[in-house]
Amino acid sequence: MKLITSYTSPFGRKVRIVLAEKRIEYQIIEDNPGVAGSSVPELNPLGKVPILIMDDGRTLYDSRVIVDFLDHSSPVGKLIPNDQRQAINVKRREALADGISDAAVLIRQERLRPEPLQSREWVAHQQAKIERGLASIAAELDEKKWWGSEQFSLADVALGCTLAYLDFRLPEQGWHSNHPNLLKFYNKLAERPSFVETSPPLI
Repeated sequence: MKLITSYTSPFGRKVRIVLAEKRIEYQIIEDNPGVAGSSVPELNPLGKVPILIMDDGRTLYDSRVIVDFLDHSSPVGKLIPNDQRQAINVKRREALADGISDAAVLIRQERLRPEPLQSREWVAHQQAKIERGLASIAAELDEKKWWGSEQFSLADVALGCTLAYLDFRLPEQGWHSNHPNLLKFYNKLAERPSFVETSPPLI
């Protein structure tokens, strides 16, 4: 299998962590859809990464579809519970974490536009999503070991990628001081080999 992604994408990192946790071999190909000549639009009509190219040539996107496929491809390191109710609970949490990442990416993209064209209202709207999402997650997590279930799960992977992306692209956001239990949780996750191996380059 081949994974087309950007090293800085929180969604691509989520897939890479799942691949590492499940010990699935793959080839990574870096491709930025925002650069002229990118092959991403040919592989995903929506022009987004990550994209998984399977051995038979078929492509999968987006990240939630890919990680669901990967988790069902191997029994190693199961990240989505077999019980349907528990699985939906984990996937709901994944969606919430991904939604925060979406908002952070939109802020990042807005800030890359020429300053006169930037919308403070748009940035504030996305920032409000981030703040509400983090407050909800912090309340759910409380002092529990894992967020999604009693075991390390896909929800924890998604949340770890989201918090890391906020640090990477929006360090002024301030979630460390606002939600100390999330910081404690993130510091624990950051020590896992799968998170260490997939840290984005410092650019």
